[in-house]
This record gives sequence, structure tokens and C-alpha cells, in this order.
Amino acid sequence: MRKITPFLLLATLLVSSVSAADQPAMPAPKVASSGGASPHETISAVIGDRRTGSRVTITYGRPFSKDPKTGAMRKIWGTLVPWEKAWRLGSDEATTIISEQPLDLGGVTIQGGVAYVLYMVPSENGPSKLAISTHIGKWGIPVDETKDLGRVDLKKDAMDKQIDELTLAVANDPASGGGVLKIMWETTQYSLAFAVKK
Repeated sequence: MRKITPFLLLATLLVSSVSAADQPAMPAPKVASSGGASPHETISAVIGDRRTGSRVTITYGRPFSKDPKTGAMRKIWGTLVPWEKAWRLGSDEATTIISEQPLDLGGVTIQGGVAYVLYMVPSENGPSKLAISTHIGKWGIPVDETKDLGRVDLKKDAMDKQIDELTLAVANDPASGGGVLKIMWETTQYSLAFAVKK
């Protein structure tokens, strides 16, 4: 496990300079209008109280449903993203998460100020899993499953609206007092409730 890299520290500081009041609780899902290389995005939210809560930041690549070479729409779950296999949860570099304070992600604790990799193991019939890995600083593939800190079950829901670009969101969860991570693509949403550890 390595401490935060200078690049992630800079990204976190830049995002932290924007007040929580200036950021929407949940970004509006984007719909891709054309193919091309996958854009990269950093999402961030303060979970809990604005002054005493923890800023959680995720950086990931956002592939489109539309094939960048042919322009044809691709089936995502079960085809582009195979069932029962480790998927990097995005495109290009591995998806990373960092929190100012320790988090409890479904029973797996991540430390504050330390970057981790997130990847997913989708399942057609059983519970899909979110894996938290210490294999930081590597390309997204091949996924190294030997450095897992743990894996947790994701909640799966159908969405009415088609999302044509992978969209991750992190926001406060008023019901639990903690936060929620959402993974949205095609017509499926996976989610995980989490808590800031004091």
C-alpha cells in the first residue's frame, strides 16, 4: 500500500478548493453523442458535515456505449463487460479512490489519505462485487486480484433512462448519515452505501 501520489494529491487539493455548496450532490448523467477516446473524470463530495466530514474523491475513465471505431452501439453488461470476471470499472488507468478520513465500505475499511484501486466483478445471477485493492499506480488491465483488501456486495437496480457513458457518482446518503457510491451504465445502476469512520 502506498501513500497518495503527487498527482492524486494535486487533484484532491484542486477539487477541495471548491466549496461543497458549489458542487451538486449528484452529477447529472451524461449521454454520449459521439464515439472517440474515453474521457477521464474526477468526482468528489464531502460526506457528512461540510466542516467535519470527509472529502471522497474518485478518478476514472468513462467509456461510451458507442464503439469508438465503428460507431455501433455495444451491449455493455454481459458482453463488453463480461459476467463473473474482474473489470477495471472504467477505461485506461485503474479507477482510484481516496478519502480524507477512514471509510467503511460495506465492512472493508480504507485509511484516510491513502489511495486505493476500485474494480468490479459483475454477476448475472448472484451479487455483483466491488473490490478494493492496494495495487495502486498501475494500468487498469490486467486486473491484479491478488492485492484485494476486500470485496463487498453491490445493490443492483434497473434504471428507466439509458446511460450511454459509464457514470460514477458519490454523494451524501441522508437516510444513513453516510454516503453512497453509484455506478450507472446502460439501464443498470449498482450502488454501495458507506460510512465515515470516526
